[in-house]
Amino acid sequence: MRAAATGEVSEHALPRGLVVLVGAAAAVVTCVGIKALGWLIGPVFLAWTIVIAVSPLQRWLRRHGVPKWIATPVLVLTVYAILLSLFFTLLVSVAQLASLVPTYAAHADEFLAGLGDALARFGVDRAELDDVLGSLDLDKLAGLLGSVLQGAAGLVSSLVFLLSLLLFLSLEANFADARMAAIAEERPVMAASLGGFVRGTRRYLIVSTVFGLVVAALDAVALVVLGIPLPILWGLLAFITNYVPNIGFVLGVVPPALLGLLEGGWQTMLAVIVVYTVLNFVVQSLIQPRFVGGAVGLSTTIAFLSLLFWAWLIGPVGAVLAVPLTLLAKALLVDADPRAGWAAALLGVQRPGRPPKRGAVRADVDGADGPPGHA
Repeated sequence: MRAAATGEVSEHALPRGLVVLVGAAAAVVTCVGIKALGWLIGPVFLAWTIVIAVSPLQRWLRRHGVPKWIATPVLVLTVYAILLSLFFTLLVSVAQLASLVPTYAAHADEFLAGLGDALARFGVDRAELDDVLGSLDLDKLAGLLGSVLQGAAGLVSSLVFLLSLLLFLSLEANFADARMAAIAEERPVMAASLGGFVRGTRRYLIVSTVFGLVVAALDAVALVVLGIPLPILWGLLAFITNYVPNIGFVLGVVPPALLGLLEGGWQTMLAVIVVYTVLNFVVQSLIQPRFVGGAVGLSTTIAFLSLLFWAWLIGPVGAVLAVPLTLLAKALLVDADPRAGWAAALLGVQRPGRPPKRGAVRADVDGADGPPGHA
């Protein structure tokens, strides 16, 4: 202890370079394992995050005298209703899009022909240009959408798996407080860090959901005014991509902009881009990150890098859950280690202060929703 306090290095300690190399190797092996199990980790963490977000409903019902055997089914049915509504709305909208795309074939051919003439006037080789433009076949897009609809059976099976996880985790949420209190008795720092993860995740989801609903509603109304087909689908897409840090705006604007180009020409496409820039970019990229950063203790840069990392590691679900996943990693690796203050400072994240006494930690944990099913 004296050596640690004075900064002296014990003669039996491993060289710092070797510790760094071993730690880096362990991190690589861990990432490989997570990537291999991404098909399982993604849905499990998604279900866990949803239960964390809606568990205050169960607590509110129990505080108002609703029995546990009623409060838990209400929680499960609420989550099921939200997910099923989103799933079937998305499925019906994609089916409508698949039937709508072939009607724009003539517009697409006319636009590509005009684009080829314009590029040829600037000295682009006409033969190579025809080869490139010939590969841009709208019928291929219609076939791709058809294959997406044919793969709906696989999505249904994934949805059933997710709904089953939600049921089990919702039942486990009844025992979360007792388990967190037991952790607080033995590991108060770990209990405090996990409680911070739950609170930060819930704040992030609240902020993202509120902003997402506002942006989605405004986008849908603007697309109706501009005459863009399927405004509900694009509003739903804007809502989902709002959970993707920093670049969700870009992902949400491309499909309606392309439809605007085919529907009314470049003027309509430009109008769509301008509307999305004013609504989505200002809200998602300028205003919302300030609220998210203050709510969860992550800088904008860390949130963006976490998006790239988790999307590479576990796919699209990782992009949507990048911030909660980073909060969990921060809670386990940084907040739970009193010696990791340098890591918090290096990452530019907020670190909770020293934990209170065991009794205070237990009281705080009893008032905060612990991670459901966490032992």
